[in-house]
Amino acid sequence: MDSDETTQFTNPELPGYVGFANLPNQVHRKSVKKGFEFTLMVVGESGLGKSTVVDSLFLTDLYSRRYIPCVSDKVDRTVKIETSTVEIEERGVKLRLTVVDTPGYADAINSTDCFKAIVSYVDTQYEKYLQDESGLNRRGIVDTRVHCCFYFINPIGHGLKPLDVVFMKALHTKVNIVPVIAKADTLTRSELLQLKQRIMDEIEKHGIQIYPLPDCDDDEDEEYREQCKQLKEAVPFAVIGSNTVLEVRSRKVRGRLYPWGVVEVENPEHCDFIKLRTMLIAHMQDLQEVTQEIHYENFRSERIASGSAITRKINKSRRTSTDVYEKDEKLNEKEKQLLEKDAQLKKMAELIGRMQAEMIRQTGSSRPSTKRGDVRASAAGSTTNGAVNGSASVRPAAYQTHQV
Repeated sequence: MDSDETTQFTNPELPGYVGFANLPNQVHRKSVKKGFEFTLMVVGESGLGKSTVVDSLFLTDLYSRRYIPCVSDKVDRTVKIETSTVEIEERGVKLRLTVVDTPGYADAINSTDCFKAIVSYVDTQYEKYLQDESGLNRRGIVDTRVHCCFYFINPIGHGLKPLDVVFMKALHTKVNIVPVIAKADTLTRSELLQLKQRIMDEIEKHGIQIYPLPDCDDDEDEEYREQCKQLKEAVPFAVIGSNTVLEVRSRKVRGRLYPWGVVEVENPEHCDFIKLRTMLIAHMQDLQEVTQEIHYENFRSERIASGSAITRKINKSRRTSTDVYEKDEKLNEKEKQLLEKDAQLKKMAELIGRMQAEMIRQTGSSRPSTKRGDVRASAAGSTTNGAVNGSASVRPAAYQTHQV
């Protein structure tokens, strides 16, 4: 065999190097090839710019043909769940983004139970994932669970409204809630700081659990630590949304044009839009892990506990029915024994009756002759006695008469 046709395998690494340090690269290549999935829910009153903020975050156009209802349609409007899925690719990395919108939230006159449809949707996705995970074929499971919820707060509400508190308390154990102040350009810097502090105080007062940003490890660099510190201080995030591209000082930016100037969406000095995007992208994996390890596990534990309780009730009812059945069987056996004894007693009574009838018949057939002889004898005896007595009785009378 020629030396040109054979190729000798060479170690790509240095001598003495095993190579398991490349395992993260294998995971990276596999993850990039598979792609990523993420589900984002946006909740808030109509007119707060939720759709615009989502389009600005991912540079997409999900709501280009959205219908805006009139006032008469909002009177008795109910909450609807609308999902939009888009695949985004950036530098070879694919992201399958699903945005869950809730049009109609807090639009009706009576908005007492408007959040129940949202809670039901979240539970339905958990139930669907549990059924898929418990099935025989567990490959290719599509994760539709809600990993993060942007809750938009009205900037002119002077804090949280009662509906905001009720909604977040109903959902904070099921979804990672991130509070967002909408239309932050309507407030001054001092008003915005006061509103943020008031919202955080009310969240702590009512025991609402929002998504906690993870702490930095000791081996992290100083720049990353500073970034995490600024993100934690920015909660709740005050954002501005806009898809309009403007030219400011010979550069194109996305912002809103006012008579007094331009508000830049991606300027950290104007709003927290960049911080919100950084939080979402940098901690997207952590959001999924919290959803899997905490919220989904809590739901799964509750379902298993409720299922075991139902199973115990079913087993108890089965045991009760079995005991009743066995008791009925015992009663039936006793009844059968009693019936058998009654039948035996009836047979014995019939046998005794026949024997008595036979004895009476035999006794009756032997007694009639004896009675007739006795009667005749008695009759003859009575006649003889009567004659003797009669003669004796007459004779004295005649004798007496003869003497007279």
